[in-house]
Amino acid sequence: MAGLITKESIETVRNQARLDDVVSQYVQLRNAGADSLKGLCPFHDERTPSFYVHPAAGYYYCFGCGEKGDVIDFVIAIEHLSFVEAVEYLASKTGATLAYEEGARLRQQSGPSKARLVDAHRVAVAYYEKQLRADTGSAALAYLHGRGFTDTDIATYHIGYSPDSWDSLYGELRKRGFADSEIVAAGLAAQGTRSPYDRFRGRIMWPIYSITGDPIGFGARRLDDSDDGPKYLNTAETPLYRKAHVLYGLNMAKKAIAKERKVVIVEGYTDVMAAHLAGIPYAVATCGTAFGPDHIRIIRRLLGDSQNPAAGVMLSSGNVIGGEVIFTFDGDEAGQKAAMRAFAEDQSFAAQTFVCVAPNGHDPCEVRLAKGDEAVRDLVASRKPLFEFAIRSTLKNVPLNTAEGRAAGLRATAPVVARIRDRVMRHEYTRQLADWLGMEESLVRQAVREARRAPFPAPDGQDSASGGTAPRPGAALPPVAALRDPVEKLERETLSLLLQMPSPARKARMDQLPIHAFVTPVHRSIYEAFLAAGGTDCYLSHFEKAARNAPESEHAAIARQAIRHHIQQVLNQADPSLAAAITQIAVEPLPLDPEAPVDGYALSLNASLVRHGLNRDISACQSELRRTDPSSERYAELSRHILSLQQKKQRWDTTTY
Repeated sequence: MAGLITKESIETVRNQARLDDVVSQYVQLRNAGADSLKGLCPFHDERTPSFYVHPAAGYYYCFGCGEKGDVIDFVIAIEHLSFVEAVEYLASKTGATLAYEEGARLRQQSGPSKARLVDAHRVAVAYYEKQLRADTGSAALAYLHGRGFTDTDIATYHIGYSPDSWDSLYGELRKRGFADSEIVAAGLAAQGTRSPYDRFRGRIMWPIYSITGDPIGFGARRLDDSDDGPKYLNTAETPLYRKAHVLYGLNMAKKAIAKERKVVIVEGYTDVMAAHLAGIPYAVATCGTAFGPDHIRIIRRLLGDSQNPAAGVMLSSGNVIGGEVIFTFDGDEAGQKAAMRAFAEDQSFAAQTFVCVAPNGHDPCEVRLAKGDEAVRDLVASRKPLFEFAIRSTLKNVPLNTAEGRAAGLRATAPVVARIRDRVMRHEYTRQLADWLGMEESLVRQAVREARRAPFPAPDGQDSASGGTAPRPGAALPPVAALRDPVEKLERETLSLLLQMPSPARKARMDQLPIHAFVTPVHRSIYEAFLAAGGTDCYLSHFEKAARNAPESEHAAIARQAIRHHIQQVLNQADPSLAAAITQIAVEPLPLDPEAPVDGYALSLNASLVRHGLNRDISACQSELRRTDPSSERYAELSRHILSLQQKKQRWDTTTY
């Protein structure tokens, strides 16, 4: 490792790295006078620009939070790097050559540098791309071709394939000089009992890039839908990759977002590709997590958002004054839930947010495959204001042709309108709601006024499908004994066993349950954190390492220590708002029979969750079958799939423990 960088090299980097060019990769800057640019501060949340950049002087200052400095200070703050790492990062971007002090002391680091982790990802991207073109990647390549992507498209997005091997990438990285600690810290491998093993195996690989264009993680799709593992698997949280701060495709879309003042949020990696190829270059997707406050802040900075009262107002021409955020969803239910989240998250953001849902619930990739590029553009153009979408979605299944139905519709939608904070917009939607309901405006206005005095329900409060309740950030869950829904109770017991007794849970293969086995939102989030922490491997590797040379009499104490470590890792991976719920689940008593084996209880929980999941899948397919033309290929495909699911469920039904 090199020593201290010479003062001359540091000055060279300062001179070659233009501050406005670097800042513009994170913030949309606008002219603010002579040699002055301004934008929304990337270091605190704001809606009117107070962050100023002076390119000639090479300094920035925020009048809101006081952050200030030069180009190196900016990179240190925004990328969380050390001084030396920031200089090396800027040198790599500008092509500057660095010199180091002779005989200087070595840099002390608590772990691998971020530059090394990025380099490891670059090797992984190239390796996976090569594997996609090999014989072992033929099925993955055929899948991508089947989704309407050419070889050129695939190369543009650097899509690859991870071989179905435990150590193929690990071996490649070792050959390229990377240490085990670097490979594991990058999230490219997990630490096994003997050596690291590849995290991604037998999957199509989409590289995920930072906003500046550095590879920092992967999104991976399994090829065989019958596999037990999750359909999509993302890089776990690492020093480089934090899913709540990452948007797939942003490195390619950021210039178009800033130029057009538009962003389209889609749900999948292929949807981003389809949108870009269809002429919508400002499309992005979240990476294995819901669109949240940190994503909002990223989008705000690129849109150059402000508190312009006209922001998001659609004109008769179809254009919108101010920036646009357009969500596409593959179903009305998902769209309505996201709309409710937007109400809770940020009203001024919601006021410039739009929603479009494709016919038949198709996603943009499916729309492009079926009807071409123009259909994707038409889908985005069909957007509706989020407030209107939320209200109309609530009314969709209400029988407005009866007095009872109209009354029910008013009771359901008055709280939605009441939540609109902008007084003028609330007044307008109250008037429109009266028209949609066919009721006197004065009656609707009175209902909205009453709803404003009542507490508005959380956007993901009572889940009508599962009866589950999502807690407020930092809130504890209802006691397990108070849960009325049997599925929610089953999920809670499963999580308790996974956290408290990872050894029998491992024997029952409970950490191989798919993500969608958990339908209660908070349970699913906790299970995702559990998987991101390494599942039961986290407990086992810690126990085996500590117990290797310890006498057997100490193994019980070591096991308890390993469980504490295991729970702490789950907490580290989870959103901080889940800490209270995870802690509660980790100490909640399990309904165990002292005379019955725990292994049987674990197997029973696992089987019950699988059966419930299969029932849901069968019901969903049967519902789609009823809406499908019996003469179509899709009808035959669905029929075969339903039969396969029913056979699988029958095997689980006849299993006893």
